[in-house]
Amino acid sequence: MTGTATLPTTELGATGMEITRIGFGAWAIGGGDYKFGWGEQDDADSVAAIHRALELGVNWIDTAAIYGIGRSERVVGAALAGLEQRPFVFTKGSRVAGADGQITGSLKRDSLRRELEASLERLGLDAVDLYQLHWPIPEEDVEEGWSALVELRDEGLARHIGVSNFSVEQLRRIGEIAPVETLQPPYSLVAREAEAEVLPFCEAEGIGVLVYSPMGSGVLTGTMTRERIAALPGDDWRHAHPRFQEPELGRNLALADRLAEIGAPFGMSAGAVAIAWTLANPAVDGAIVGFRNAAQVDGILAGAGADLADALAGL
Repeated sequence: MTGTATLPTTELGATGMEITRIGFGAWAIGGGDYKFGWGEQDDADSVAAIHRALELGVNWIDTAAIYGIGRSERVVGAALAGLEQRPFVFTKGSRVAGADGQITGSLKRDSLRRELEASLERLGLDAVDLYQLHWPIPEEDVEEGWSALVELRDEGLARHIGVSNFSVEQLRRIGEIAPVETLQPPYSLVAREAEAEVLPFCEAEGIGVLVYSPMGSGVLTGTMTRERIAALPGDDWRHAHPRFQEPELGRNLALADRLAEIGAPFGMSAGAVAIAWTLANPAVDGAIVGFRNAAQVDGILAGAGADLADALAGL
């Protein structure tokens, strides 16, 4: 859709969208001014990162209304403005911020419609290519939420619809209303729970899979150190996460060192190898990778087409 480089592509489930194996994840560019933020972020750096990824061939961006309470979508919209050819744009709803800053889940029809209309305004689009339920919360309303997305798709406000963080049982329930086109689960070498049921189910059912946090939210990049983690700002959600604290931290940093060793003969960083590992799973169509500045983009994209099957055996 845009860019001058050639990256490996695949069809996203049965959507007909031919996507690059790596997409631009816009969670971190929402900044730190909310509960699940990543600390201070410069919008100019974010736009430059998006443009660099597109220049190198990435053809989709994944964001959400809740990232930075709309800020991520506004930044994505600014980056898209004036492009001759835009990438596919995916966003998510169902997480709503109140006036007190508290985030709650809503799967009500009216709420999801308002969210999508607001997302389209921030993004500067008439329709998104993929609209997703962000979380199955409250769980008893998943059928209403999914029915609402079917209606929004039928009205042309979204071309395709999917979900994120749903279990197999929840996928079965909403699948009785309409086929589920895509799923976003967390998946990485430090978060492998999806391997047990979710990924096999999606592969069997033809559901497109976009995995998020394939580098373990940064702990597998090869650039994370104990000192850097200790210095994370208080508004970076990772500061208090068990993955970034002992005893998990020591194991994760050792794993990152191992990934760096594997990648060295191929000229690949630990992060690129971590991404390649997720993409080696046959159920996975694409990996959502967050970039916060243009300098981060080039080295990571090597993971999109790397064949490291032998080197990764046993991880």
